Amino acid sequence: MEDDQVFVAVVTGSNRGLGLQTAQELAKMGYFVIIAARDNHQGALAAHRIVKSGGKAQFVQLNIANNHSIQQFIAYVTKEFGRCDVLVNNAGAFFESSDQKKPEAASILHTPLEKLSPSLDTNAAGAYRLMQGFLPLMQKSGYGRIVNVSTGMASLTEMSGGWPGYRLSKLMLNGITRMFAAEVKQPNIKINAVCPGWVRTDMGGPEADRSVEEGASGIVWAATLPDDGPTGGFFRDGEPIDW
Repeated sequence: MEDDQVFVAVVTGSNRGLGLQTAQELAKMGYFVIIAARDNHQGALAAHRIVKSGGKAQFVQLNIANNHSIQQFIAYVTKEFGRCDVLVNNAGAFFESSDQKKPEAASILHTPLEKLSPSLDTNAAGAYRLMQGFLPLMQKSGYGRIVNVSTGMASLTEMSGGWPGYRLSKLMLNGITRMFAAEVKQPNIKINAVCPGWVRTDMGGPEADRSVEEGASGIVWAATLPDDGPTGGFFRDGEPIDW
């Protein structure tokens, strides 16, 4: 980068859906956006789309469930950019059946513990590793915004049965959010979890009640908090919700 004053935003899973919308919004606001995605073709297209519309973006391949890929990604961003001002941990997956006619397929009563591993690796462990990797850059510059994209399905207040892999992996992500926020002492590093609501994406499906734009708005809000903004919170549409 020629202009080291431009804030760098890493958005995982940003080749489509909420991640892409978030990346586009941040690019419009002047951020240099790193499109982090597993699919090379779709990731490159997403970055090209942003650049074509006048924004600054680059695709860097990342498999959020693979530690080697994560470490390569962190090393590349650190070497090439020397900073990470915003980290949006958006990448996630829903591995369980959503077929309401087969509730046993998503029941904790019938799900072996080892079948939770893909959900935990993708929805929680990857964010954990990226936060550990990029926080030193934020601490060095004295500025950072980390947004962990979670869900109301992981709220203990709203916790119900079904889909243990997804619920528990996002519950772990919420715990990660709280613990990192408690241990990071610099006041201008903000670490929060955001529930975008039920959004019409490939994961959310066409019956969801929120548009991608509506879902991404709360993520962008948390990614661009002012210096006196909150940290260690759980939010939907910029408003606190119960853990």
